[in-house]
Amino acid sequence: MGFLIYGHHEHEFEDRLLAHIKTASGVKLRKHEPFFLNWTKSAKDGSGRMAIWITPYIPLSFRFAGGRQPALNSTWVRVLEELADTPFGMRVLSEDDAEKYAREHF
Repeated sequence: MGFLIYGHHEHEFEDRLLAHIKTASGVKLRKHEPFFLNWTKSAKDGSGRMAIWITPYIPLSFRFAGGRQPALNSTWVRVLEELADTPFGMRVLSEDDAEKYAREHF
């Protein structure tokens, strides 16, 4: 498990998912396009939903548990980027859900 570190807060995600969030976020931030990042917290983390406003003006870093870069699925990255452009924002979703979204929308 790795961490998305935004400002002074750490949020835990599985390494492969985190690598996809990092890549999609990097695309948006290079264009100076802020967006919401949304996910559902697990029961062990207190349940509920989280939403953070990702902007180039707040420090963002990623810490991975594994030593190797996970393989990236370009469809998953593309779906995350597209979701970031919606009013709801980038929604953290599984690789299978991203593939399903791509089949239905691309």
